[in-house]
Amino acid sequence: MRDLVLAQSLQGEIIFACQALKGAMIERIPYEVKILKSNDVEELITLIQTLKINFLIIDHYEIDALYEQTIKEATGVTILSFDDTYKAHHCDILLNHNLYADAKRYENLVPKHCELRLGSPLIRDEFKEEKRQKREKIYDVLIAMGGSDSANLTPKIIEALPKALHIAIVTTTANAHLLALQHYIEDKPNIALHINSSEVAKLLHQSRFMVTTPSVMVHEVLFMELPFIAIKVASNQDDMFHYLSQHNYPVLKEWNASSFAQLYHTYAH
Repeated sequence: MRDLVLAQSLQGEIIFACQALKGAMIERIPYEVKILKSNDVEELITLIQTLKINFLIIDHYEIDALYEQTIKEATGVTILSFDDTYKAHHCDILLNHNLYADAKRYENLVPKHCELRLGSPLIRDEFKEEKRQKREKIYDVLIAMGGSDSANLTPKIIEALPKALHIAIVTTTANAHLLALQHYIEDKPNIALHINSSEVAKLLHQSRFMVTTPSVMVHEVLFMELPFIAIKVASNQDDMFHYLSQHNYPVLKEWNASSFAQLYHTYAH
């Protein structure tokens, strides 16, 4: 989703290249999409050369500096790399749009000529437009634990919340626990499940409180001025977790039902 926001600011012909993995949501990309068969760098190099690409944007946690250098040496393409975990990159432009981005930490991680673009969150237009609307608050809590909810925390969060609340859940078909989650809420008419929703901004606006991860979504939650609790579930959330903790936002380093309940009663009232 952040790549779509960035794409809107660019000029020229835009093409996406990705693998058709489960949950990839390729149908939501309003640009031409080239399907890659593998992670092999030579396949991507061939595609760049065939299409005569001159500007490459990389957004993938497993693409490293060596991979980028191989592309650069073979094609001469200008490379912009997303980064939010302070990994080494061989790129011309590094984009860390997170609030916690720190230029000093990139000192020996990127080439000397690399341009750093830091700390300006990529907010989708739908959030800017939604914030101007007036909405009735119909949900007490909105739960969004990432598209896959890899830790399967959503049911545990619901169990720790007061039973009478109206709850909305945002997830995607990439959630391996989706069938179990659907079964779990079958007898709970106070819970609404939204899968692959295109109205996340509206759902935030219709909610009184948010439970999420210390991830990119926090930028949108802060933009919509919604009180929240952030629960860390992955190592790539460490920096956002520390930023939120340092700025006195309610966060949990790991799931704990009693700590969560205490935070909710403190910050949701």
